[in-house]
Amino acid sequence: MKYFVLFSCLGALAGLAAGHVSIISPCPRYSPVGLNCPALPAGQSLDIAEKAINGPISSVQLGGTMPLCRHTTPYATPSATWTAGQSVTIKFNPSAAIHSGGNCEFSMSYDNGKTFAVIHRELRYCFLGSKPASLTNTATILSYTFNLPADLPSSDKAVFAWSWVNASGNREFYMNCADVAITGGSSKSFTGPQMVVANYPGYPTIPEFNGNYETGMELYTGAKNITVSPSGSNELPAGPNPPPYATPAAPVSSAPPVAYPTPAYSTRPMPASYSSPVSSAPPMPTPTYGPGSGNIPHEAKAGDGGSCSPGAMQCSGAGYNVCVGGAWSPSYSCGSGTTCKSAGSGIYCGFA
Repeated sequence: MKYFVLFSCLGALAGLAAGHVSIISPCPRYSPVGLNCPALPAGQSLDIAEKAINGPISSVQLGGTMPLCRHTTPYATPSATWTAGQSVTIKFNPSAAIHSGGNCEFSMSYDNGKTFAVIHRELRYCFLGSKPASLTNTATILSYTFNLPADLPSSDKAVFAWSWVNASGNREFYMNCADVAITGGSSKSFTGPQMVVANYPGYPTIPEFNGNYETGMELYTGAKNITVSPSGSNELPAGPNPPPYATPAAPVSSAPPVAYPTPAYSTRPMPASYSSPVSSAPPMPTPTYGPGSGNIPHEAKAGDGGSCSPGAMQCSGAGYNVCVGGAWSPSYSCGSGTTCKSAGSGIYCGFA
């Protein structure tokens, strides 16, 4: 059984410097915005709490770490079935804040997300296609089509990953994983560059690009090859349990600063500056999910009443509601010191 859910997440909260992007096709694990998602594994919840699907799995400045792939329990059935050697299209959530692009990798794993070999890269200008004239949060590219390697092994338990290091803002690492089936493979193993992990505990920190899109590029050009297969990998795993994080790793590059004008955000209002760490930022809204919470993972329940279009959002006092399955959810609270505000056809949590 599959479900289709639209859930609009607040992409940027006042005072926070996080970009927000996630894939929607193939459906990543536990996504509330994915297309044609499999049923959730028993005991699991949609990724709509504090570290929602659009957010990073790690932030050097703001702290907080999730395992690689965000979730380690796979779907029982694949989100998609692909044929080795054929083209696939990866689609991204249009509610995105892309932090001036950066480096995206698309990778495959055959050991449930412990080791990944890269099958495609969009380096430097991911979501943009070319170098931006200034800082931007507006994507010009929200899908990528590429051919799968013909020598990908066949498996009904492969894991596809998208990972991203943002160009501007807090130093973060983003990653979504989708459980996929691969058919028609011509080989029992695949060898490719090992997926780069950065801005994550125990791994290098790539500093802000500050206009220099070669920043940290040596990690990608120097990535060692790794062989992945249903029978195992020939390298040590990159996760999901990295070494303990005692001290932030030194930046791999020191790009000369470039003066940029104050960025303008066309997707949603944000603070005028977002490139510096914000230690006193108000917390993100943290709805409670689980038995007895009254909040809705993916079934329509009566919230504040009234019918609505799935995915719609509205302010409710200082908080907000989300339309899930045609019914308004209970009211979620904005962070301390912020209140829900309207902005054109959308809403956001801004300073009161």
